[in-house]
Amino acid sequence: MIQRFQKGSRMSQAVAYGGMVYIAGQVADTRKGTIEVQTREVLAKIEALLAEAGTDKSRLVAVNVFLPHITDFDAMNGVYDAWVDRNEPPARACTEARLADPDLRVEMTAIAAL
Repeated sequence: MIQRFQKGSRMSQAVAYGGMVYIAGQVADTRKGTIEVQTREVLAKIEALLAEAGTDKSRLVAVNVFLPHITDFDAMNGVYDAWVDRNEPPARACTEARLADPDLRVEMTAIAAL
């Protein structure tokens, strides 16, 4: 059975299927925020979606990070490293990429086991 969370007309924010939950690209609501503020907001959204699907960050399998400015890498990692479950870290990739809104400093997707 496929479960969709926070469905919209274009996409769902998360989809659970086959024992996994797939989190769509999450961005901050504070568009003019620093990389640290935006990273905290994105991680909070991911954590909330994981909880809504019935799992948590200790069951993350993979995280993809998109930064329009790779120079934000260290600052983003400062927030991410404090958030991630150090005993159960997921696979992760970080790519420099242009985002849909020029005020966005970070976007993340995630996959977790249920």
